[in-house]
This record gives sequence, C-alpha cells and structure tokens, in this order.
Amino acid sequence: MGSKIRLLVPLCLVLALIGWDLWGPHHANLRVFDADAVAHLETRMWRNYYEKHEGALFRDIAALLRTQYHLPWLRSYQVAYEASRAAFVFKRGRIRADYEKALPPLRRYYSAIRQVSEMPFDPERAARLDLEWWIVQRQREMHVPEDLDKALAALQAELYALPAERFASHAHLRAAAMTLRDTHAQAQGVSPEDWQRIEELLRQSWDELARVVRS
Repeated sequence: MGSKIRLLVPLCLVLALIGWDLWGPHHANLRVFDADAVAHLETRMWRNYYEKHEGALFRDIAALLRTQYHLPWLRSYQVAYEASRAAFVFKRGRIRADYEKALPPLRRYYSAIRQVSEMPFDPERAARLDLEWWIVQRQREMHVPEDLDKALAALQAELYALPAERFASHAHLRAAAMTLRDTHAQAQGVSPEDWQRIEELLRQSWDELARVVRS
C-alpha cells in the first residue's frame, strides 16, 4: 500500500502541473515582446507556410506563443495547433466560403490568447479581422494596395484597443514585406537575399508596433 502511495504522489503532481499548464490562470502583457525575435520567427513561419512544411510551421508558432505571447509550454502547442490548422485550411481554399472554414480554429486561437491577455479584446472580431487580411492578400488583384494596410491595422487596433490609424506605419511595412514575397514568388522565385529583406521589413514593422503600444 505504501509503495502505491509513493507512486501516486508524483503522478498526481505531474497531472496537476499539466492541468495548470493547459487550463490554469495565467496572465500575459501583449505589449511586451522582442521585435527582432518576432520578425525572425514570422519570416520562418512564412517560409514554412509557402513551402508547405506544416510541422515546422506548427513548431515556430508554438515558439512565438511561448516567447512573445508568454503562454505556458504545453498550452503553446495546443494553441499553435489551432493556428497552423487555420493557416492550412485557408491555404487550400479557393473562394470566400472555403476561406471561412478557417474561422473555427482561428476563434479558438484568439480565445486562448484572450484567456491570458491582460488587455481585453473580442476573440470573435479578432478572428474575423485576421482572416480578412488573409483574404485581401490572397485576392490582391481585387483590391487597391491600401486595403491590405487597413486590414492589418484593423487587427492590431482590436488587440490593443487603440485607433487603427496609429498602426498605419506598422501595417504598411508588414504589407510591404508580403508584397515583396508575393511579387518575387510570381517572378523568378524568392531568393535568400529577398528573405533577408523581408525579415528586415518585418523587424521595422514590429518595432513600430512596439513603439505605438508602449507609448
């Protein structure tokens, strides 16, 4: 009997730690992030997405959630699964009805972020705004260039409860990185030098976001 109790105690402790990691209360300040690290991870995530490396994308999203959104270790993988699932559901889409199939995992993704965020935002609206800029980028020929900027700024405005115009510079730089990737992909392909330039634009973009949300 004593040996069984000795075995049960560490097992219960491990289960309690897993439960706390996945469902316990946790608080994170979304204003606190490393712009260089976010830009580096986002560049890798874009490459893995376009090269259809689903496992690598999943791992990079989990790393971003742990290091920049401050999620616990196991929860970062749980939430990364929803984000990567949404990305590849969207990737296979051809029309808006297909794209909107990515909304359920996006809702779960933003709901999980909201659970830890010290700042209030609407997960449903955040999910729809995120999907909207995906669609604008995919259907670029149906939009003027400013539409992508506006869609990107609208998402950050929701997450940080600030006017969208304050995110204009962040959004423009991020949109420029997307345009560079898309333009080169349609031409000669995206070279290592192009990816370096994309990462630099993203670093500037996330630097701008940090400046706005911390001012």
